[in-house]
Amino acid sequence: MENPLFPILYGAAFLILLWQAFRVMGKGFGAAQQPIRSQPIRKNSQGDRTGLVTVHPELLDQEGRLTEEELLTVRFSGDNEPPQSTETPAE
Repeated sequence: MENPLFPILYGAAFLILLWQAFRVMGKGFGAAQQPIRSQPIRKNSQGDRTGLVTVHPELLDQEGRLTEEELLTVRFSGDNEPPQSTETPAE
């Protein structure tokens, strides 16, 4: 026993979700076409509560100072920049 209202509700829900998907994708494409704005860091910016530079705890030693040791970096194959070696080439 099938309700004749079921296909209408199903179709309406499908169209609403399809419209929302295109609306979200449109916002994403619009944001991708806008230039990236580089704003200088202000002391009292609205995004930061303290106005101070945040340092990750992994970069601090046991006394709370910045570490002087070299950091391990990972470079993936899709990077556009050529790798910069810190070692001098052997002759």
